[in-house]
Amino acid sequence: MLDQYKQQHPYLVALDSIIFGFDGESLKVLLVKRGVEEKTWSLMGGWLQPDESLEQAASRILFDLTGLTNVYLEQLHAFGNPDRDPIVRTVSVAYFSLVKIADYESKISGTFQAQWFSIYDLPPLLFDHGDMVDLAIKRLRYKAAQHPIGFELLNEKFTIPQLKKLYDAIYNTEFDKRNFSRKILSTNLLIKLAEKQKGFSKRGAFYYKVDTEKYHLVADSFLNFIPG
Repeated sequence: MLDQYKQQHPYLVALDSIIFGFDGESLKVLLVKRGVEEKTWSLMGGWLQPDESLEQAASRILFDLTGLTNVYLEQLHAFGNPDRDPIVRTVSVAYFSLVKIADYESKISGTFQAQWFSIYDLPPLLFDHGDMVDLAIKRLRYKAAQHPIGFELLNEKFTIPQLKKLYDAIYNTEFDKRNFSRKILSTNLLIKLAEKQKGFSKRGAFYYKVDTEKYHLVADSFLNFIPG
């Protein structure tokens, strides 16, 4: 049995993180500049350590860049094309996460030259990182349509128009205001606050927050969350 193991070729296992954030107007992904070529950008990544599980490694890499813990993190896909890394055979396990940009800005590590880019205006990316981002966007759109994960990208309190802007950005479309509001409120996941957003209209829009108890109960349920 041991001889069978010895006959196999060793490969490296890397982890790459697609970190999504929302700035109130557009959906963005966090990239880091590679030292080898100044014009090359990549996803934040690292190597799987001997004493780590994949989930532990993904959480560590996310913390190293953003300083954040307890954020939405989901395994996306394994990328194993034999020539994806020209230096050495490497299998990369990609994860995507959803962070609040306001939380990130105050905790970012100064070690990395990190920058937010719109998902619709990305620079050339290293290796197959572009394929990873494309697949992560497709997964996010699927999950956001069926599950209430979009709240992970918003501040604790938000208005319905702000929530609509997020979903408009995710799907690169313009949802009907009335239908969107009706559909979202019908989920009974939101708690209406007495406070209104000031300075944007005469009447002002009420703030809402997520009912966290209900959210955790239905987070994995299929809600058909967005209209049409």
